[in-house]
Amino acid sequence: EAAPSLEVGGAEQSSGTPTERRDGPEQSARSPPLRHEDIDLSIPPSVYDPDRGVDLVWDLMKHEARVEAEREPLLVSFLHSTILNHPTLESALSFHLANKLSAPAMISTQLMALIRGALDSSPEYRRTIRADMLAVRDRDPACTCLPDVFLYFKGFHALQTHRAAHILWKTGRRVLAHYLQSQVSQCLQIDIHPNATLGSGIMLDHGTGIVVGETAVVGHNCSILHHVTLGGSGKKGVDRHPKIGDGVLLGAGASVLGNVKVGDGCQVGAGTLVISDLPPRAVAVGVPAKIIGKYAEVSAQPAVGMDQVGSKEADSSIMFYMEGI
Repeated sequence: EAAPSLEVGGAEQSSGTPTERRDGPEQSARSPPLRHEDIDLSIPPSVYDPDRGVDLVWDLMKHEARVEAEREPLLVSFLHSTILNHPTLESALSFHLANKLSAPAMISTQLMALIRGALDSSPEYRRTIRADMLAVRDRDPACTCLPDVFLYFKGFHALQTHRAAHILWKTGRRVLAHYLQSQVSQCLQIDIHPNATLGSGIMLDHGTGIVVGETAVVGHNCSILHHVTLGGSGKKGVDRHPKIGDGVLLGAGASVLGNVKVGDGCQVGAGTLVISDLPPRAVAVGVPAKIIGKYAEVSAQPAVGMDQVGSKEADSSIMFYMEGI
């Protein structure tokens, strides 16, 4: 039997919003609805359309959770209470994050209602959850299924809580937004200011030590590794944090400081210090950063390939500058 750890778990699952789709008879764990490779990562209406009851990411995650429950009986109750007992991904996510971040100051039922309210207020947030989840599944070879991302990847948890805090911040509930930021920093060791703007399809890999400042902007389909800092330069009220383009890969321990622009498709090597603008598709390493080459393809997105500078796969795509080596 599954026993959700939130007292209102059953009520949450039986109420729902008008757009929530109810699950029919449980699908056999032996017949997957589709593969994650077959899902369009841009999450078009053919992948997620709550008005038509379409949600391919949720369908696949439930299937994989059933498979994992068959494989590991000790996790049956956990998988049911966190995933399989819920009617929608939004219900499951609110429940799971609330259990991770609850504290005496705000118990899990209050947190669940707060996060669920943010989800219900923003169709874009709901679509972005699915893009973020698929980004991790697609880019991280250590991730074997969608329940892995949802249940265990703290970068994903921090990112989704930030998205809820960002909605609260933009609607004037700034004290609550700061509370969520503080809980994530304390529990997950990831610090993202609620005013920071993050695009969709983002992976925070490992996550520990990531810091993103108040006026930072991160584009779509970026990958950010552990101990990356998007830090400020200047005083309060100044637009003082980095602007990161689409498809950018920020290596472990990289620091980007000040209101500098990192162009689309850039790759910043591990431990690099960026204090000036980088043009699109640039490859930069060192302290301070030095551009050593650029990606040949105009559409290059190193964040998706995750090939580190110096690897055979990355080097085959980069045009190196002799003076930069």
